[in-house]
Amino acid sequence: MSKYILVTSGVCSSLGKGVASSTIGSLLECSGLKIEMIKCDPYINVDAGNISPYQHGEVYVTEDGAETDLDLGNFSRFTSVKVSDENCITIGKVYENVIRNERAGRYNGRTVQVIPHVTDEIKRCIRHVGDKSQADVVVVEIGGTVGDIEAVPYLEAARQFMREMGKGNSLCIHLTLVPVITGGELKSKPTQHSVKQLQEVGIQPDILLCRCEVPIEEGMKKKIASFCNVAQGSVFTSTDVEKSIYELPVIFHQQGLDAKILEKLELKNRKTDVKEWTHFLDKLNNPTAKVTVAMVGKKDYLDDCYKSVRESLLHAAVTGSNAELSVKKIDSELLEKETDISPYFADVNAIVIPGNYGQRGFMGLLKTVRYAREHNIPYLGIDLGMQLMAIETARTLCGWEDADTTEFMQSSEHAIISLPEEQSGSTAAAVMKLGASSVDITKGTKLYSIYNSPRIVERHRSKYTFDKHYEKALAEQGLITSAYSTGDKQAEAFEWKNHPWGIGVQYHPEFVSRPSTPHPLFREFIKAALKNAKD
Repeated sequence: MSKYILVTSGVCSSLGKGVASSTIGSLLECSGLKIEMIKCDPYINVDAGNISPYQHGEVYVTEDGAETDLDLGNFSRFTSVKVSDENCITIGKVYENVIRNERAGRYNGRTVQVIPHVTDEIKRCIRHVGDKSQADVVVVEIGGTVGDIEAVPYLEAARQFMREMGKGNSLCIHLTLVPVITGGELKSKPTQHSVKQLQEVGIQPDILLCRCEVPIEEGMKKKIASFCNVAQGSVFTSTDVEKSIYELPVIFHQQGLDAKILEKLELKNRKTDVKEWTHFLDKLNNPTAKVTVAMVGKKDYLDDCYKSVRESLLHAAVTGSNAELSVKKIDSELLEKETDISPYFADVNAIVIPGNYGQRGFMGLLKTVRYAREHNIPYLGIDLGMQLMAIETARTLCGWEDADTTEFMQSSEHAIISLPEEQSGSTAAAVMKLGASSVDITKGTKLYSIYNSPRIVERHRSKYTFDKHYEKALAEQGLITSAYSTGDKQAEAFEWKNHPWGIGVQYHPEFVSRPSTPHPLFREFIKAALKNAKD
């Protein structure tokens, strides 16, 4: 039977509960345990597919095509868990299942209520992941903050679940904030009140993980333990990291958090080996080169909007090239107003355009692609970043000034990018291509030399595709189609023929990169950037 760790948080949002949960999962794996990870999200959306990335960060796509919260990306990067739709439990999904059961008459005429029907469904979803995977430990991140009204069903379900599992088979780790006020004094009162709120719903935390700018001294830890009714030695600090979130496994291990968890779950005779993390940090802290990559997007995008791309670049720089990475954010709307955009890229070694949605800033993105092509700067385009390569070639080299995508311009005479249904003359509604599918790579291309394989499997999240009617004309101008989807033979990758390193892919390689195993596309991209820096 699986054991369960439920991770809650209080005081305020954005304390890093997803990263903390991922770190805990990683440490348990480093102890030789098989784990699973779950994110319980309190929003009523069934999934994250329709949520703006400006509100909730990027949408992380799983292998089975689920559009999920970005924390599942952290789960994947920190652990070896293969996350799927079942690893993301939204309250919208829970209510959908409950209503479906009610319509099917499965409640035998009973009045359907939050307790027990919604809470039972939450518990069923959590237990299902453990039963199906036969994991030793399942780490369950409870989204939201204690005290939020939308978190109530999850917290009540957690209370019931922990009582049913019993001591030694479940525990609660509560993440709180210990702020540092003027003068450098640490205040424990917010943590005390947060724990009190958690106790009011019937949950007594077993371990407290206190987010603080600085390490918390033992005296303060003992005070917090005493006032919050947790055992001495069960209060730990989650300090602000210096360079990377990948410092956390070592920080938590040095404090003994993993040992305390193993003790409370009665998992004896386990030793945690964090060599893989110390090896990564050694490279991170001792780079032999430096590389600067420009990431071009919308002006108000946050780091979380392209979280997986940023992390993939870091993996490739540190593990792949032992280099220090600097990411320069550039607002594509600013580029639209400039006749000369070269000052924006004067100090960069490579350019990446990740997936973007919406027409705002489109011309700035297009200018960026042209600049990268004409100035031989290594370029990686993902999703729209790939499609822009075709539109730019069509406009600049083929002379089709109206070349566009029907996503933004329906009346274009040269619809280089459009829906597959539009290309075939069908009136059927567009279907989003989601999840992992196979891609065939053309031999002799730069892409083939990177993967060294004629067929790969990558994850997708797109509706619009390149219209193959224009393939020959663009190839004559130096834009080569280097990969096709195995099933419908849609274009999956472009590359500039007479260019040091210019590749665009329709799929999303950032979703499968790991700190110790960078994705080959990002790895070679960074190598090209370093070569450009030397030249």
